[in-house]
Amino acid sequence: MRINITIGEQRFQATLSDSAAARDLLAQLPVTIDMADHGGVEKTGALPSPLSLDSQPEGADPDVGDLGYYAPGNDLVLYYGDQDYYSGIVVLGRLDGTAAQRISAMQGSVTATVEAFDE
Repeated sequence: MRINITIGEQRFQATLSDSAAARDLLAQLPVTIDMADHGGVEKTGALPSPLSLDSQPEGADPDVGDLGYYAPGNDLVLYYGDQDYYSGIVVLGRLDGTAAQRISAMQGSVTATVEAFDE
């Protein structure tokens, strides 16, 4: 399961894991999300509807380049820096290639369009 993420003129791909939360994300696509920068490590923005937490751990310690979901805020999260373990984080998949580096170069808030990837 792959998705496209477009921010401004830049396009990234991500590969989703096989989980109920990832399938719920795919069912909501396409979405356009206003994302805020938090702590110089992540960009977050609210999804239209909550994702399933079935079979998910209580929290996670995401790696740089992970695509995540923060359940308490109903937020999609792009991790471009090192984030510690937090309860409520669900890792949905991985950003491809140099996406995390390219996102880290984007200052402040962004608007992201997330779509299913048609190969």
